[in-house]
Amino acid sequence: MHLTIVDNLEQLLAVLPRPLRELLDTDPRTPELVEVIMDLGRLPEARFSQEDDTLGAQEIGFDDLEQTIRRIGDFGRDNRAGIERTLHRISAIRNRNGQIIGLTCRVGRAISGTIEIIRDMIEGGRNILLLGRPGVGKTTLLREAARVLADDRRVVIVDTSNEIAGDGDIPHPAIGRARRMQVATPDLQHEVMIEAVENHMPETIIIDEIGRELEALAARTIAERGVQLIGTAHGNTLENLIMNPTLSDLVGGLESVTLSDEEARRRGTRKTVLERRAPPTFDVLIEIQERQRMVLHQDVGSAVDGLLRGWKLKPELRQVDESGAIQHELADTQGPSEQFSRSAGLRQGTVRDLNIDSETFHRRNRSATRSPEVNGTNGAHHQTLRVFPFGIGQNKLRAASRNLNVPVSFVTDLNHADVVVTLRNHYRTQSHVLSLSERADIPVYVLRNNTASQMERMLVDLFHLGSTDLDPYDAAIRETQAAIRKVGAGLDNIELSPQPSVVRDQQHQLARAANLASNSLGREPHRRVKIFRQRT
Repeated sequence: MHLTIVDNLEQLLAVLPRPLRELLDTDPRTPELVEVIMDLGRLPEARFSQEDDTLGAQEIGFDDLEQTIRRIGDFGRDNRAGIERTLHRISAIRNRNGQIIGLTCRVGRAISGTIEIIRDMIEGGRNILLLGRPGVGKTTLLREAARVLADDRRVVIVDTSNEIAGDGDIPHPAIGRARRMQVATPDLQHEVMIEAVENHMPETIIIDEIGRELEALAARTIAERGVQLIGTAHGNTLENLIMNPTLSDLVGGLESVTLSDEEARRRGTRKTVLERRAPPTFDVLIEIQERQRMVLHQDVGSAVDGLLRGWKLKPELRQVDESGAIQHELADTQGPSEQFSRSAGLRQGTVRDLNIDSETFHRRNRSATRSPEVNGTNGAHHQTLRVFPFGIGQNKLRAASRNLNVPVSFVTDLNHADVVVTLRNHYRTQSHVLSLSERADIPVYVLRNNTASQMERMLVDLFHLGSTDLDPYDAAIRETQAAIRKVGAGLDNIELSPQPSVVRDQQHQLARAANLASNSLGREPHRRVKIFRQRT
């Protein structure tokens, strides 16, 4: 990757007081300058990419601040100003009387080539949201994306603080052929976003710092009109964004849902949980960890659903190596944090009925690794689940695993187990085996009773058969809901496709909730549910 940097640094140095300018002119670190800090009555500071340092031994006075203010543009309501046709940003700190007593002079750089790491996402026409800490390069990416896209499509930048295209009426050349709409005050940003769509027929809109609820709603309006949207928001990770009540609508929004007892047990959550309310505004979410290291969630809806269910995500990690080549791999991420889990209604603790995928079964100190085994004719990959049975029927668990087409093996050595399965009455006694398993951080799965139905529910949860690996569970539920609508509309009866008993139980519950009758027909593995109207 080849990066070209344009910083117009001499124009920023020219607005500083002469003593500071002379010090920076002779400092070999100046090409790496990030900010110059001038606070009344304090020594000036320079922030470089690797360190911070004071400049000289003379404190900043009112005259120093006034000299700089006279040489730059006017400050807006957001207390930001700039230097015409540059990307530099000067931010003010005022006292209680409105007088400026401090300045932060930040160097703005146009860096071409920065979007190569995500160029396929940018040019693919998908709606993209960038997250990252301040100074990590979000605005630089937006600026470069505007330049690249404007070569063959209509691009409009909504530039609230003139940070993307610079100060003044003529935008900085770094945005290429893209057009820039300025915003009079920050609280009008959402109106300018809508105005851009209605008046200027853009194919792509670029917006920096979506931070208010009205801006989030405007972003959804733009996305629903078929206009590509590329923007940034406050936050470092997807989890931060989900739990931000102001901005959560960008990823679909949240609503509180009360589950049935059966569904709460199946998910391993409390009865009241958070779920995604609507399709996300943005298709792709990119967490910028460093300028050339990013984590990509290419299906935001699935990622949000996974976090709300307590699953461990596997986003894509992209980074540029020392040779300049772009490396692609799966990111090694953790599951939801404890704080997020509490907010989402996820169950925590050693005894985990749910929220466990095949990778989290392994103890941290277990060094041996096993390759996934292929089981069944559909080619679905699942690691063999090693079960230490304690007081359960092994034949019933074997039958349940065959019925669901997932690999399960039994072990007699607790140190080789991925999970311990026992019954509620055995767990209440807190036997020596269960105490050892909990101290060894081996999950314990507690069944209410020793039935095949309970064991099938356990395997559905542990292998995530209702999530991303296998779609039949969700498809069966959708088939049931469609049949209920048809029977409710006048059809006599409908036979559903054969399903395992754990799925049939859910189908019967859905039918009862709709005031319809149902029964099961046939023998395993072809046993199925028939839904019909109640006979009076």
